[in-house]
Amino acid sequence: MNDIRSLEQALTAHLPWHKARVKFVAAFVLALVSVKTVNLVELACAFAGRAQQDSQYKKLQRFFRFFELPFADIAQFVVALLGVSGPWTLTLDRTNWKFGKAKLNLLVLGIVHQGIAYPLVWTALDKAGNSDTEERLTVLEIFLDLFGKEQIACLVADREFVGRAWLRWLRQQEIHFHLRVRANYLVANGRGKLVHAYKLFRATRVQQPLVLPQARRMWGDEWYFSGCYLGSGEYLILVSPSLAEDAVAQYAKRWEIETLFAALKTRGFCLESTHLTDPLRLERLVALLALAFCWCHKIGEWLHTQKQLKLKKHGRQPKSLFRRGFDQLRRVLVNFTYFDLPTWQCLVNLLSCT
Repeated sequence: MNDIRSLEQALTAHLPWHKARVKFVAAFVLALVSVKTVNLVELACAFAGRAQQDSQYKKLQRFFRFFELPFADIAQFVVALLGVSGPWTLTLDRTNWKFGKAKLNLLVLGIVHQGIAYPLVWTALDKAGNSDTEERLTVLEIFLDLFGKEQIACLVADREFVGRAWLRWLRQQEIHFHLRVRANYLVANGRGKLVHAYKLFRATRVQQPLVLPQARRMWGDEWYFSGCYLGSGEYLILVSPSLAEDAVAQYAKRWEIETLFAALKTRGFCLESTHLTDPLRLERLVALLALAFCWCHKIGEWLHTQKQLKLKKHGRQPKSLFRRGFDQLRRVLVNFTYFDLPTWQCLVNLLSCT
């Protein structure tokens, strides 16, 4: 890499860390984009510097084992790269996979933006299966400490993220939300009788949302419900703290965090290839991936303003903004016969946009 110092300078403007740490992060991001995997052996092959591969591999191991990463600085940098002022729509979800007998489990809170979620707060769960209320509270409380509740337009999440204590806490914090509930939950009908939630929506047409105008009782509290029949016996049923005509449309943005997970995994950085199983080390790895992801997406947004790609027959873009930026950055980095310095400088300058 002929101009890694410019990247280090751009990162230093946002990350007030020791120079050696910023230098490591810059080298890591470039190696990550070049080899397209988080596997440390592969990263060591592409890591900048004169040291041998074994030495680079040990350096990577030491970083994830010992470096206390300031996650708050990463979150602030992500928001700076996002370049969109709040309040934001937040989406909460998990992604999990296995490495040998180890079950890796990440709980991630992201900001919805242009068809994808920018990762903001995450925690590695030291267990398999669903998150519990305390783990969700931890993630949201970190966000509230950093940005405040006034920066939340609404929170959307799937059926896993419900529960009496969780809903009550969100209401107490005055956080607006649209959370999906299971079809067999007991909800009061118009006459006050508890029935399965799906029965309130079984008269709706497929994909035709219905908003119940009156609050209904669930788990001893009054909530507002909306939803629709999806077909094949499946229902989409949402609970909200207040009447919301656009609840179904807002909830549809939840899928954007799944797009993020795809970018972090098979469609981008191959997160599932990591051999890191310690929760804290995994969180540090995700922090570096968050920086690389946001930069690539920012590049994709810039490329879209320069030239829009021809839509496919089904009306979608041939490449996502992330993939377009990822491919462009990778092409600059691995083109050994010609280093495109002007383009490289443009890509680095995007890190200075706030």
